Formats: sequence, C-alpha cells, structure tokens
Amino acid sequence: MSTTHEHRAELFMLMQLRLLGFGRNPLRRRVDRLEAVLLMVALTVASLVIPAAAAFGTAIRDRAEHAAAQERAHTRAVVARTLEDSDETALLSPGLTTTRVRVGWFDASGSAREDRADVLIGTKSGSELTIWLDQDGKVTRAPRPPSDSAALGVVAGIGMAVLAWPLLIVVVRLARRPLDHHRAEEWAREWTEVSPRWTRQLP
Repeated sequence: MSTTHEHRAELFMLMQLRLLGFGRNPLRRRVDRLEAVLLMVALTVASLVIPAAAAFGTAIRDRAEHAAAQERAHTRAVVARTLEDSDETALLSPGLTTTRVRVGWFDASGSAREDRADVLIGTKSGSELTIWLDQDGKVTRAPRPPSDSAALGVVAGIGMAVLAWPLLIVVVRLARRPLDHHRAEEWAREWTEVSPRWTRQLP
C-alpha cells in the first residue's frame, strides 16, 4: 500500500516538474526553460514570505515593547481627582470622546499639585482617575500596554505579506514580458521558414 502511494507521489512530482518546464521535451525552447526557472524562483520566494513576515512582525513587536518599557521606566502612575466638570459642549464635536480638565494630586512629599489631563466627556468634578507623570512631575500620556505592541507586530507582519505577494506577481509579470517577446519572435521566424513549404502545396 505504501509503495503505491510513493509511486503516485513520484508521478505527481514528475508531472508538476514537467508543467514547470523541467524534464526532456524537444518541444520546449530555451526561453520556456528560463520561464520555468523564473516561476520556480517566484514560488520559492512566495513560500518564504510567510516566515519572513512572521520574523518582521516579531521584530516590530519587540521594538515597540522595548520603547514602551522605556516609557514605563521613566513614568509613574498616581491617583488624582478632577477639580472641575468636563466641558459638555465638547459633545458637539463629532467623534470627540475626551476633553482636558484640571486635576489635582499629592506628590511624594505630600504637597498638592495641579495640572490638566484628558478625561471622558461627562466626567464630574471630584472623580478619581489614574494619571501618569514624567520625571519632571508633569502629566504625560500613559505608556503603551504590551497588548498594543503585540497587535502592532501582527499588523506589521500581515501588512508585509499582503504587500509582498502582489509585488511579487507584478515583478514576475514584468520579467515574463521579454521572454514572451522573444518567444513570439522565434515563432515568427519559424513560421517564415515553414510557411513557404505549406503554401507551395496549395493549388
């Protein structure tokens, strides 16, 4: 049973190689074999796009996470309270979900501090929230969580694959143009040699 399967697998591989232009066939020209090599190289490159895209996505994720870790190392989270209601008129701006209000907190020495921070529209005065401070004690943006770095890596990897395959198709088509042109010239030259013998037999 296994021998039969192996024989069928060998026949299948031979058929695929012949379709790609390999094997002994007197009807195949040199340009046909060059085209077969081109297609084989293109298929190999297309199969390598997946691991290359995965490696690229991993590199982007690691780089983004390293930058986020640096941000987390130079910032600290503190609990603050809003000192005023958020501006309800901001609701009139389409797509706007946050607005800046005054917030207050106590620093490490127990001194009261104030600054402005982004809060959701509709937040009331006295609401508790977490803010992030830089090394100078000023309000800054929150560092990216690890999930954002992972999502960025996935998008980068998929984006590379989505762009690489169409680009590879375009390159193959452009590379085949001179081969098709050369093949057409050979056909025309052969027809010029053969056609007189055929037309001579016509009454």
